[in-house]
Amino acid sequence: MAIKTKSAARARRHARVRKYISGTSARPRLSVTRSSRHMFVQVIDDTKGHTLAYASTMEADLRNASDLDKTAKAKRVGELVAERAKAAGVESVVFDRGGNKYHGRVAAVAEGAREGGLAL
Repeated sequence: MAIKTKSAARARRHARVRKYISGTSARPRLSVTRSSRHMFVQVIDDTKGHTLAYASTMEADLRNASDLDKTAKAKRVGELVAERAKAAGVESVVFDRGGNKYHGRVAAVAEGAREGGLAL
């Protein structure tokens, strides 16, 4: 039977992918959460259950940047989280797209993280 809602289908995809993707202290997980308006990105060490770095479009400099569209803000979030992860000693991560398609804002976060110096 088909899944009735897009959000339920996304949640099932995410659960299926999370069986195989987990972050370690050597290579943590870069988790992307997408809402209709904002992007939230975390670098997570799943063995300890700790968040090592975090960035989102809710931060003051991005929230007030009316000259940027949502995709440009997502790319900036990727650059910010890469900068903060490198400050925490992280060089490479496993990319967790959260059940979303690797397209648009999710791809922009990954591109920004790569430009910021993280190896995905």
